[in-house]
Amino acid sequence: MFDTMNMTKAVAAICAAMLVLLVGGWAAHGVYNVSGGGGHGDHHVAGYTIETGDDGTEPVETVPFSEYLAAADPADGEGDWRQCRSCHSVEPGNNGTGPTLYGIVGRDIASVDGFGYSGALTGLEGDWTPEALNEFLANPRGYAQGTAMSFGGIRDVEDRAAMVAYLATFAE
Repeated sequence: MFDTMNMTKAVAAICAAMLVLLVGGWAAHGVYNVSGGGGHGDHHVAGYTIETGDDGTEPVETVPFSEYLAAADPADGEGDWRQCRSCHSVEPGNNGTGPTLYGIVGRDIASVDGFGYSGALTGLEGDWTPEALNEFLANPRGYAQGTAMSFGGIRDVEDRAAMVAYLATFAE
């Protein structure tokens, strides 16, 4: 059975093992860390560097939205339209919670007669170009801060291109 002396030895052995692990980890970090740490301060630098010409960032190739739009299939946009039709229509003059999107591509922003736009959209100038629609569909609240539209946006650029291609089929 365990008496007080054996219990004390067991607890001391566990404490000693934990101390060895902690001190060993600290010592290994100091010896093997090459990131400028180890108590050398900010003045510690590597002995030499090898220039690779790489700054560590990956180059980001930007594809113009017009290329996505050229490759987009309006039929795919029609499938994505389901999430929009609860508030919008594509019939001329048929406003719902949101304005009709009939003829939206190329139309002035906030220009549907009889629809009460929020100040965020009436304050915007210009037309709903495919590029502007792309940005708006990606993040409506980021494009027009304060808009009443509660839609979170379409993340995939190819889905946005298909949506714009579908909406372009409803021209005035």
